[in-house]
Amino acid sequence: MKVNFFVTCLGDTVKADVAKKTVQLLEQLECEVIFPERQGCCGQPALNSGYIEKSKPAMKSMIEAFEINDYPIVTPAGSCAASVKKYPHYLEDEPEWAARAQKVADRLFELTQFVVRQLGVENVGARLKGKGVYHPSCSLIRKLGVREEPLILLNNVEGLELLPIDNQETCCGFGGTFSVKMSEISGEMVTEKVQHINAVKPDFLIGADISCLLNIGGRISREGQPIKVMHIVDVLMSR
Repeated sequence: MKVNFFVTCLGDTVKADVAKKTVQLLEQLECEVIFPERQGCCGQPALNSGYIEKSKPAMKSMIEAFEINDYPIVTPAGSCAASVKKYPHYLEDEPEWAARAQKVADRLFELTQFVVRQLGVENVGARLKGKGVYHPSCSLIRKLGVREEPLILLNNVEGLELLPIDNQETCCGFGGTFSVKMSEISGEMVTEKVQHINAVKPDFLIGADISCLLNIGGRISREGQPIKVMHIVDVLMSR
């Protein structure tokens, strides 16, 4: 199967290893990965701050970038996927663009969603010995409805034991620009999240959104906790 890869800003500039391993995983699953070079920022930071009109040029550029073919679009970031999925709503006052946005949105999948639901793969042959906590990001479970897919893949990782924590699905406090505008509240939220994680003494913290992992991982690091923070694709490519 041919697929388009949507790398996202964080995947391009902060966590290039996540982008690289996503491509490797897709190729391992016999996908031919295409990288539309015109892709850029999906506009999420500005959109989250309410700058809808000023974000429209970025949205239209993204739509044009992924109109080069009709193949599925895969990204390792639920938050960016959720933003693109809302393009038709943001562009509803321009019917032609809204229709084009809908066609792109319909082809867009978060990585675990694509692997489990589109490829029908539940075990990618990964091996990682230890105990892990999975953080379900708000973008995945609340905006995309992707709740079971990451767990299906993680439960099939040989040697990995997933541990439940209190308030597992509570927000970590990142929320894009929320963590900047409401830093004190955000700080308390991530502190509470890390307290719950620390309580079960895991070896790994695993998530499917880079932004949440940066937020929680930063708090773990400041507390000096010996917990390795891993994007889910890091786990799925472990051997």
